[in-house]
Amino acid sequence: MANYWWLVVILIIFWWIRKRRRTAAAVWQIQNRRKQNKEILVMRELARQFIGEECIIYTITSDGGSLQGIIKEIDDGGMVIERSSGEREIVNLDFVTRIREYPRKKNGKSRRLFLEGFD
Repeated sequence: MANYWWLVVILIIFWWIRKRRRTAAAVWQIQNRRKQNKEILVMRELARQFIGEECIIYTITSDGGSLQGIIKEIDDGGMVIERSSGEREIVNLDFVTRIREYPRKKNGKSRRLFLEGFD
């Protein structure tokens, strides 16, 4: 039994290291969540400027990379978009990367052909 004291010491050291890693991971998770909530609040406040406007909303997950419609309402986690066909869609603000007002000509009419980078 006296020959195995070093094994007990090694097990205690491994247990201590594992405990510290768990604590560090928990702290990192809480800090990351706070940072993410702050970014969501900022995006929500900036998006409120576009309520009632026809916009192009770029998201991470949408087909083609963007949605187009009039922003009707913005709540805690999402925004309600009404498309030109009358359908309503709800988009999670976590996935919105960019909101852009729909481009218009000098006389106020909307452009029919819209190409990124040529407006």
